[in-house]
Amino acid sequence: MSEPALPAATLEQPTSRAEGGPLPPRGQRWQLRTAANGVTVARLACTPVLVVLVLRATPSWDALALWAVLAGTDAADGWLARRRGATASGAFLDPLADKVLVLGALVAMAAQGTVTLLPVVLLAGRELAMTGYRVAVARRGVSVPARLVAKAKTLVEFITVGLVLLPVAWRDRPPLSHAALWAAVVLAWASGVQYLVDSRVSRRVVVPGG
Repeated sequence: MSEPALPAATLEQPTSRAEGGPLPPRGQRWQLRTAANGVTVARLACTPVLVVLVLRATPSWDALALWAVLAGTDAADGWLARRRGATASGAFLDPLADKVLVLGALVAMAAQGTVTLLPVVLLAGRELAMTGYRVAVARRGVSVPARLVAKAKTLVEFITVGLVLLPVAWRDRPPLSHAALWAAVVLAWASGVQYLVDSRVSRRVVVPGG
């Protein structure tokens, strides 16, 4: 006896960058010229400046200040997307900007020796895999919203980088930042497994317009 078909709404279709639901109308799915995407692109453009500041000196008040601004724009473009209407291009670009920003900072820190290389490599491998997955499903007209575990992972990454950049010395800061970095690795791969499970379920789902 065959299993009943799942409903047409798929786990991979967001109404915004943070919520699940149907995609925007087909003609608007890949609209690039939006305020939210403008903030996202600005975050991407400023990442090389952050990398230079990190390489020049870590910890550093200058790098920490820029990091705080760039991390804050993650919430800003999400707010704009919810207020003015989500697009699938935004759902793709926003997490991509987060990945570039975080990995850029962590790679620069690893090059300086302020963080260990192995967790950075593990995070980079997961992000490359997830980017490939998003590109693959985007060809079917499907956009992938951020899961709760992935959002927690990004938050922990932001905190980790901030701790490393903070030019205030206290005894437990290096162990705390090291533990936070490994916590980000665990959350990253846990969310990757969750996306894999979601994708296997979605193969049995009819995606409208996909």
